[in-house]
Amino acid sequence: MTWTRFQRLALATFIAVEVLIFVGATVRASGSGLGCPDWPFCYGCWVPPTKAADIDFSKLNLEKFRKKAAQHGRDPSTITEESLRQEFDPVATWVEYLNRLTSVPVGLLSLGLFVASFGQMRQGRFGVGLAGVGAFILVLVNAWLGAKVVIGGLQPGHITLHMALAILLQCVLVYVAWAGTSRPWRLVAEERMTSGMRMLGLLLFILVVAEGVMGSQVRELTDSLAKSHAGELRSQWVGELEQSWVYLIHRSFSWLIVGCAVWWIWKAKSVLKRLGWLEWGVVAIVFAQMFLGLILAHVGIVRVVQVLHIGLSSLLVSGLFLWLLGASGRSRAGDEAGGIPLPTR
Repeated sequence: MTWTRFQRLALATFIAVEVLIFVGATVRASGSGLGCPDWPFCYGCWVPPTKAADIDFSKLNLEKFRKKAAQHGRDPSTITEESLRQEFDPVATWVEYLNRLTSVPVGLLSLGLFVASFGQMRQGRFGVGLAGVGAFILVLVNAWLGAKVVIGGLQPGHITLHMALAILLQCVLVYVAWAGTSRPWRLVAEERMTSGMRMLGLLLFILVVAEGVMGSQVRELTDSLAKSHAGELRSQWVGELEQSWVYLIHRSFSWLIVGCAVWWIWKAKSVLKRLGWLEWGVVAIVFAQMFLGLILAHVGIVRVVQVLHIGLSSLLVSGLFLWLLGASGRSRAGDEAGGIPLPTR
């Protein structure tokens, strides 16, 4: 299969979004979401300062900082130039600034995809073009929501919605990259792909999405613990989390996903002509997620593990969605089996 330029553009956009998700997870796990408390500037600068002495407080509207402090339950009167100098954290500032920088390629690539989508419509692939336009709209909405998160404070519901829209954007981009050609890739089965095999893949997809929703709720709990248990060892948070039924279900639900993934790969081995990187990749991520979950449950809420857990969950949803697209319809003679081949010139 030869990739079209449109598909390459969609793939590049997908990769940029995935990088942004990992960086965004780092922001959240490290508690750097308010590292740049103003937007679109950062402490009144386009390039953030590295030390408090570099901040020109004459450019800052302290009233906005005080309003933000009130939203976080802090006495606004405690916000002064001196307190901001003392509390300035260059690491948190630059982590958040990196998050903003990685959003730039997403915006530019999605804009290019938006323009190119009209060409797809002219070629008769109206659904693909509409999805490309939808991807650009999702980027704009999520950019607005990201600004709202910074300006309005790290409200749990806004953060979860921010992440959910990012994963929805990934699925849209997967569809655009898959369908942006006259001959979309299909899985090749020994005979005809059975409806039971498709339903099993769909079941695994639904279970992963449900686990992700519960995971978002658990991450909101860890965000609250980061505020209420500041200074305590993160390994002690697990006992607090075990008081929540959402956490307990989320932790046990992962075993159901592992079982379903093993069943799915076993059935796929008998149905498909050969298993490719897509099937093995999905199963590898499922087991990696299980391993990371065990660390979080028995070692502690380790920041780097949190980041990997969040980032891999988005890849898992995207991979399963691609598999479902490839499993739709009938395979054609000459199609590649078990995954999408690398682009050829």
